[in-house]
Amino acid sequence: MAIQTEPFETVGPAGRIDCLVDWPDPDQPLLGWALVLHPHPLHGGTRNNKVVTTLSRAYAQAGYAVLRPDFRGIGKSEGSFDQARGETADMQQLIQAFLTAHPQLEGKPWLLAGFSFGTSVAAQLYSVLREEQTQPLPHLLTLVGTAVKRFAWREVVLPANTVVIHGERDEVVPLQEVFDWIVSYRIAVTVIPGATHFFHGYLIELKKLALDALQQMSAETAV
Repeated sequence: MAIQTEPFETVGPAGRIDCLVDWPDPDQPLLGWALVLHPHPLHGGTRNNKVVTTLSRAYAQAGYAVLRPDFRGIGKSEGSFDQARGETADMQQLIQAFLTAHPQLEGKPWLLAGFSFGTSVAAQLYSVLREEQTQPLPHLLTLVGTAVKRFAWREVVLPANTVVIHGERDEVVPLQEVFDWIVSYRIAVTVIPGATHFFHGYLIELKKLALDALQQMSAETAV
């Protein structure tokens, strides 16, 4: 099935937010949409990161339109790095603009996923949306290579079905750090044996886990 990619942009608190949208094959049903967030912008993170594109393509192949934005200061996105606070506000604006431009997606399930620094923005975005209740909450939150604790500007709330995936040999965010952070939430961590932070050689396993979680979410939503 062919994925079609097109640009999408809007204006946030710091200026332009530049984004790509990966659309599923037009011959398959459009089931919902997703937002996938990239790693640290000051350390080479962009929307074209391999983990981000792996997740995006997996969701698109499953029938979801997937937003892949560049954070502030990356590509054509304007503004300066803001420790996840400003990036969270930007994502709120991006969601609103995207749904306004594509009203056919209103009310459909949506997925929120992040990798590394992107997990912090994703977790805090979920918490803000839950508190403000002005935009729909994601049906599934997926955190890969979790670094929420390192960039938390607020205490986060996680849904019970949060999917946390980490590499056993993560050299950037050690596995024990994730265990220490997640224990109070009583949420399981799925560990990929042998995988490092960027999941080199383990992207197939990562894709399978992401799709398994999506399938489980879809089954629960259908009940």
